[in-house]
Amino acid sequence: MVVLLLFAALVWAPHPARGLDYAIGADLSFLKQAEDRGTQFKDNDEVKSGLQIFRDHGYNWIRLRLFHTPTRLPNDLEYTIALAKEAKKLGFKFLLNYHYSDTWADPGKQYIPKAWEGMSHDELVDAVFEYTRDTIIAFKDAGVMPQMVQPGNEIINGMLWPDGKLPGNWDNLAELLKAGIDGVDAGRGSTDRPLIMIHIDQGGNKKRTKTFFDKWNSYGIAYDIIGQSYYPWWHGTLLDLRENLIFMANEYQKDIIMVEVAYNCEPAEYRKRPAPFPETPEGQRQFLDEVHRLVLSTPHNRGKGVFWWEPATGRGGRRTMFDRDGNAMPVITVFDKFTRR
Repeated sequence: MVVLLLFAALVWAPHPARGLDYAIGADLSFLKQAEDRGTQFKDNDEVKSGLQIFRDHGYNWIRLRLFHTPTRLPNDLEYTIALAKEAKKLGFKFLLNYHYSDTWADPGKQYIPKAWEGMSHDELVDAVFEYTRDTIIAFKDAGVMPQMVQPGNEIINGMLWPDGKLPGNWDNLAELLKAGIDGVDAGRGSTDRPLIMIHIDQGGNKKRTKTFFDKWNSYGIAYDIIGQSYYPWWHGTLLDLRENLIFMANEYQKDIIMVEVAYNCEPAEYRKRPAPFPETPEGQRQFLDEVHRLVLSTPHNRGKGVFWWEPATGRGGRRTMFDRDGNAMPVITVFDKFTRR
């Protein structure tokens, strides 16, 4: 009987999650759209593909979001697979970000996809499982199985509102997230299990981080990575970030990634108050360098990476890494000294 039980455990146990090297990443979900529309990205005035520029500066991960059925944004399944294929050719690893929405999902809004409107909770759980399973199969069949998956985006207030909205519906949220994680396992077949990230937006807020993860961990659902967003005008000082990194590493014994960070290259958030760094191209570089150093110094080697959010949209913007002529700005060089031989 013991032998039979041991055999069953070996047969049915999921493939173990792989270890994680330090992730130098960017959310480049708009990059393909920008280049398809004719945007040219440059490095020292030399035109290159956007992906190649990031690869040349040490970036080894790409984060891509997936919307269910977007009507105004490009990030559907076909588009995301195509961009993931281009990234794979250059050796990027791939973090897939499920929004479980037709549009942006964040702490202020978590809209249910139109196709799922009117469903009961149990029907939503089934829909999340089936959709995740089927899209993971599509990525696998296309040869771009993600190495990491995050079910939900910045879910400090839950997801799939109102069914999974916090603080009132924790049990519902846990079942929805488990359905997403189970969908990943069902879709991956015999391939290695992607690392699972749970992502909130409280990089510099120890109290809210503790409230969320203490409750989430009480459900006993397996995951691998704590993902955090950190924009200082919303999420606190660098000392706040340092305190929270130390807390998370000691309290939860999980690897941690700052999966969304950014800073402005021109005045925006600090017009009427002192800024931690100048809102200039050089200030951007200083900001990312300091965040990176804090992540590297996280106790127990639990700091596992930094991702910049949308540095190459083709529309300019204050948090871009490219100037109005398409040239990469100083922030792109932060990781050069850590990755070049």
